[in-house]
Amino acid sequence: MIKIFGHLGPDTDATCSALIWEWYLKDVQGKKAQAFVQEPPNTEAIFVLEYWGIEMPDTLGPLAETDEVVIVDTNNPGELPVNVNDTHIAEVIDHHQLSGGLKTKGPIKFTIRPVAATATVMSWLIGRDMARMPDPIKGLMLSCVLSDTLEFRSPTTTPTDRALAERLAGELNITIPDYAAQMFAAKSDVSAFSDAELLKMDSKIFEVDGKKLRVSVLETTAPAIVLDRKAALIAAMPDVAASDGADHVLLFVIDILNEEATLLIPNDTVKSIAEKSFDVVVEGDKVVLPGVMSRKKQIVPNLQV
Repeated sequence: MIKIFGHLGPDTDATCSALIWEWYLKDVQGKKAQAFVQEPPNTEAIFVLEYWGIEMPDTLGPLAETDEVVIVDTNNPGELPVNVNDTHIAEVIDHHQLSGGLKTKGPIKFTIRPVAATATVMSWLIGRDMARMPDPIKGLMLSCVLSDTLEFRSPTTTPTDRALAERLAGELNITIPDYAAQMFAAKSDVSAFSDAELLKMDSKIFEVDGKKLRVSVLETTAPAIVLDRKAALIAAMPDVAASDGADHVLLFVIDILNEEATLLIPNDTVKSIAEKSFDVVVEGDKVVLPGVMSRKKQIVPNLQV
């Protein structure tokens, strides 16, 4: 059986892309395959699965050297099981920059394309077999694109992403603004999560100028709910950083509707990073960054320590 999974802290694209590829391998190619998540996904992904009547994937257990795996929505070993290189990696499907570090036992299919969502990449790979796709799987694919483009607000959005989403929405008789609003409302409900869980929910570690930075993003239509917890989130940052050997946590609260980010400033080092990276003057324990929506395209490339 082929095991399909995405990155730690699974979001809508990582969760649903694994399920899309499970459908393609099983129903189109006739292979034995199963989608997994490494951890429980975020509230938006949970909403999407419930909306389209699809069961939550099982949580991935320990991998064996004999396992055949397909990796989606990442190619970064730091976001994957520690022994992933010991398995038989059959395929990688992604839309992020090449991280390096994956090792395979032979030639594999490796597809990375510069679009906003892994599901968009999959639409190319599936090709004419898209015509066989059942509505619930189409709904997952639409959800991935709307999530990763923030309903086309993110600078990562390409014409291909938009065209795919609009085509799928038409076939499903879905009104994009109404459905996206429901998705984002679900994503914004963070009441059940601890401060540490919020800091790790959508988080990736990057090394910048010799420092390991945990860059966390919370996309929401209700930023005040998160910012009301500012003091507690800042207090939790040292322990969260230490848990993975990071030097600092950078939390960006993305206001989807106003198209801006608020970066929390827990100490003088993060203050310096903010001022160098985004050409702003920081006063207090937060700073607003107008127009900043994308970790991949606007945050990480600009980081300076």
